[in-house]
Amino acid sequence: MSKRTRYHVVPVENGDWKVKKEGASKASGVFENKTAAVGKGRDFAKGSGLGQLIIHKQDGTIQTEHTYRKDPFPPKG
Repeated sequence: MSKRTRYHVVPVENGDWKVKKEGASKASGVFENKTAAVGKGRDFAKGSGLGQLIIHKQDGTIQTEHTYRKDPFPPKG
């Protein structure tokens, strides 16, 4: 089974938002607002095959997660 590539949308101290691939030393992109960061993070996650986007709140806690392609825990119903 292939490993899922995870991207995090997290706040930066100066008020910007960054998209960072899990395990990377540098951000994939820095954006002026959360909406732009989420949009670009979604593009990265969808383009990586098995991808996941983890969106954080301003305080750093996880707000929501989106899984792209072959969800390992699909909802029932």
